[in-house]
Amino acid sequence: MRVAKEDVDVKMEIPGAVIRQRTDFGDATGLGKFSAEYFSLATGVDTTPLFQGLEGNLCQCPHWGFVLRGRLTTTDADGVQETVNANDLFHWPPGHNVKVDSDAEIVMFSPQHEHSHVIKHVIEKVKN
Repeated sequence: MRVAKEDVDVKMEIPGAVIRQRTDFGDATGLGKFSAEYFSLATGVDTTPLFQGLEGNLCQCPHWGFVLRGRLTTTDADGVQETVNANDLFHWPPGHNVKVDSDAEIVMFSPQHEHSHVIKHVIEKVKN
């Protein structure tokens, strides 16, 4: 799910402050501890080969985040693509790959156990 800043409802606007809120932005029930992550990614990075060997050859960890700069496109198991851009909020459900369309920096929040498994898998792929 991608949500542009302009599409997040303004709940309050006063001089010096604007508060926006998007409710129902994913469900973290039962996911345990979360990790906060900062990724810097170069144009052309594609997780497809890095996720080979994971269930469905996809990242099975959900992520919630914000694009600081750049553009990324996710592809899910059904081949559905979604592009996120600078200043977009996003929720990537389990079952995705990511391709970096232009140099990007993102902040994500992910279930710690699941994403640590994915990161460890990617580190092993890069070593080999």
